[in-house]
Amino acid sequence: MVETTPTSHTFQVDLRGLVDLLSHHLYSSPKVYVRELLQNAVDAITARALADPGFRPADQHVAVVADGRRLRITDPGVGLTLAEVHKLLATIGGSSKRDEEIEGARRDFLGQFGIGLLACFTVASVITVTSRSAKDPAAPVVRWAARDDGSYTVTEVPLAEHPEPGTTVELEARRGEDWLQPKRVVDLAREYGSLLPVRITVSDGGTPVEVTDAPPLWEREHPTPTARRLALNSYCESVLGFPPLDVIDLDVPLAGIKGVAFVLPHATSPSTRPAHRVHLKKMLLTDTADNLVPEWAFFVRCVIDTDALRPTASRESLYDDEALAVARDAIGAQIREWISRLAAEDPTRLEAFLAVHELGVKALARHDPELLAAMLPWLRFETTAGHTNLTDFARAYQPVYLAASVEEYRQVAPIAAAQGIGVVNGGYTYDAELVQALPRLDPQVKVENLRPGVISASLDPVDTGTELALRSFLNAAKARLDAVDVDVVVREFNPVSVPALLLDDRESRRERQRAEAEAQADDLWGGILASIKQHAPRAQLVLNHRNPTVRRIAGIADPQLAGTAVESLYGQALLMSHRPLRSADTALLNRSFMNLLEHITQD
Repeated sequence: MVETTPTSHTFQVDLRGLVDLLSHHLYSSPKVYVRELLQNAVDAITARALADPGFRPADQHVAVVADGRRLRITDPGVGLTLAEVHKLLATIGGSSKRDEEIEGARRDFLGQFGIGLLACFTVASVITVTSRSAKDPAAPVVRWAARDDGSYTVTEVPLAEHPEPGTTVELEARRGEDWLQPKRVVDLAREYGSLLPVRITVSDGGTPVEVTDAPPLWEREHPTPTARRLALNSYCESVLGFPPLDVIDLDVPLAGIKGVAFVLPHATSPSTRPAHRVHLKKMLLTDTADNLVPEWAFFVRCVIDTDALRPTASRESLYDDEALAVARDAIGAQIREWISRLAAEDPTRLEAFLAVHELGVKALARHDPELLAAMLPWLRFETTAGHTNLTDFARAYQPVYLAASVEEYRQVAPIAAAQGIGVVNGGYTYDAELVQALPRLDPQVKVENLRPGVISASLDPVDTGTELALRSFLNAAKARLDAVDVDVVVREFNPVSVPALLLDDRESRRERQRAEAEAQADDLWGGILASIKQHAPRAQLVLNHRNPTVRRIAGIADPQLAGTAVESLYGQALLMSHRPLRSADTALLNRSFMNLLEHITQD
């Protein structure tokens, strides 16, 4: 075998292909070029301040001039020497932040100079950088000019063309592009850089427009708490588009987070994609962050600044790592503390909040016993005693019965209320879990699942003589309802206005659904369904003998008409329970209706 000596080669970079990758795959829009230019300018100023303690970034000014075809941005930053131009601007991925002199202060910088400047090729055909170093006053002024075909030149220019230390970047727009229009540049510079600690202005050659407004509103001093609240409300309305119901201050030192959470003034679905506004070292990172707060906190929209969380490669969202998870939990804790504080100190505002966002609070209280204990007097549940809180309800009713669905609750609520049985509707989101948590807070409270037997046991039986007199009627009624798997019994109960009550449980409903599916299935599937048949108790139609209509129906001599009347009572009880109708139920209702029409229209 002949061995050959390995030779070293350098990757060749296709700049056009790289620009296409940046504009179509890494960045969501070419508009990020403004962010990259501002990042480079602010980072250059930060680097100069690290080298010169007397240089104050807050006193500096970054000027942007745009006329539609060209854009020029000038900063008084650290500048570049000839060697740094070759090292940083002509090397893909090069960055002045790697300089050993400032390596320890990386968290002070916003981005990477090399890749950020290349992003400008998404809107420009020519980029020119003219720079004078602040660290080496004897260094010449250097000009680097690059085209989007991958070629560039480096020249030294007279000091008179750039007498002060710093850098000027000039862009020449691609043909047909309008990204360098003055108004567009102003809007983008304000969007990305309004909180930057360096003064930034944009002009078209005339009067400059200042786009920065630092420090952030939530960090400023205000004459009164009310004045601060009004200022934050105005900010929320102008930036996020809604007047907040309330404002929650956020401060997470471990993640370098400061900001505010605005409470939405309207109800929103927990599945709605949130849109939080995140600044990284005062530069806007994204206004659509959806992983900043816990899922249960869907009723807030946050605006924050952080200097520690990690951005993705495109710098348009947060990297979902352990640091973000810790920050998310901390933000959730502060929102939880705000709710608890309202419960203790400001019940009027709490009630206004719960009127809109009770679902979110219930979601949180499921996993937080302390919050659940604090909020129970304020959370409302649908019960047989009306919409009330569980604390008062549990004092009045023992045990507390839990209906597993809205249909089950509606089926028994009027009767249970008349009989003095305490039932809570557990069919709404999170309500069943919260009711079941009651015994953990108070061991004296007993919670039981509602069964049909609970209601039927509370109904008064008719006397023996009456039951014997009704025997033939009941037998005929049972025969008519046997096709829908329903038994018929007679009891006496309140309210008198309810003629009949349909009682069943989930097992019997599932068995009826299985039987219906079996009847409609082919032989193979029908055999499978038959193999899982259960011997569940049948549903019961309980006729109220105190109701005058029921007593008159029981006295009808015509068996056919009496049977039709019983079918009608079943249909009315079924509709009152708000349950889905099976095909057999629909057929029975149609038949009883037509039979009644035929009877009343007979000559």
